[in-house]
Amino acid sequence: MALKITKVDVWAGNLRDIPGGLAEKLEALSAAGSSLQFLIARRDDKQTGMGKVFVTPVTARQAKDAAGRAGLQHATNIGTLRVEGADERGLGAKMTRAMADAGVNVRGVSAAVIGRQFVAYFGFDSDADAAAAAAALKRISTARAKKRPAKKRTATRATRRRRAA
Repeated sequence: MALKITKVDVWAGNLRDIPGGLAEKLEALSAAGSSLQFLIARRDDKQTGMGKVFVTPVTARQAKDAAGRAGLQHATNIGTLRVEGADERGLGAKMTRAMADAGVNVRGVSAAVIGRQFVAYFGFDSDADAAAAAAALKRISTARAKKRPAKKRTATRATRRRRAA
């Protein structure tokens, strides 16, 4: 199966490191009708009482307005790719090696496997780095598709009956 590689826009902002700090941000987006596909939130170890949140997508005008009011901004300094596909052993190593060989440094990554599928979000220092990483990942995707044997077609019940007759 080929990798599905998509450029995504990320919105980011500070949050208070208190109970409900993250809920405030998410409630603002929810009230505006936003449905998020991805979220990272973490404490800021360098600034006591503060944290960071990253979300995607924020596309509708109402959601963008709500995000702005909640203190989130479009993170124009981060190029981000969403990569999806069938999980296989060692794929993370292959993807990161391909990006490294293309001279691209990964700024951050979050990934999960659900069933037999994976989804990963790779952050880069620029959109140009994201584009170079996408090209490297597409080469892996093409190689994966070529290695997979074609599925054997099984005869239908009617075909088997005709053959037996």
